[in-house]
Amino acid sequence: MIFRVLMVYLRSKKAPRLSMFDTGSLTMRATLTDVDFAMHINNGMYFSIFDLGRFDLMFRSGVWDVMRKNKWTPVVQTETITFRKSVELGKKFSQETRLLGMDEKCIYFEQRIVVKGEIYARAYIATRMTSRKGAVSNEEIMKAVGLEVPKDRVVPQWLLDWRENGALPGSRKPAPHNWIG
Repeated sequence: MIFRVLMVYLRSKKAPRLSMFDTGSLTMRATLTDVDFAMHINNGMYFSIFDLGRFDLMFRSGVWDVMRKNKWTPVVQTETITFRKSVELGKKFSQETRLLGMDEKCIYFEQRIVVKGEIYARAYIATRMTSRKGAVSNEEIMKAVGLEVPKDRVVPQWLLDWRENGALPGSRKPAPHNWIG
């Protein structure tokens, strides 16, 4: 994936600039390193492909430069995916990325795998920025990148509930490993 991230970075230099609130699109093809023995993209590989879409949006919007300047690191807090159809070896697809909005902790993305205008897979991903001092507030991020969240970007309540209900305790709190039931 590091090679692919590098390729996305180099292509982003020639691609049109985007706002973080635009929809990013990457045209890709399912390769041997993406598929499993069933010869379709492995379920775990989708999350790596979605990483590429978020990186592309950060590169093309200039947010990556702000992150590097401030020594921030993007991390995924929680994610979920739903599959509809398999993307088989050699199949061309687009990976679409859209920032949905944010709450007090996370920035939410919807990402899709699309083949010939049809959704094959869709994921929702809640991300954060961290620094050596800990989590970076969304307010600080928006101020640094000089953006405000458009009023039409409202994260659906079910998605906020999903993240909150699925979250593990913060890294400074205990999270004992005890199976229940």
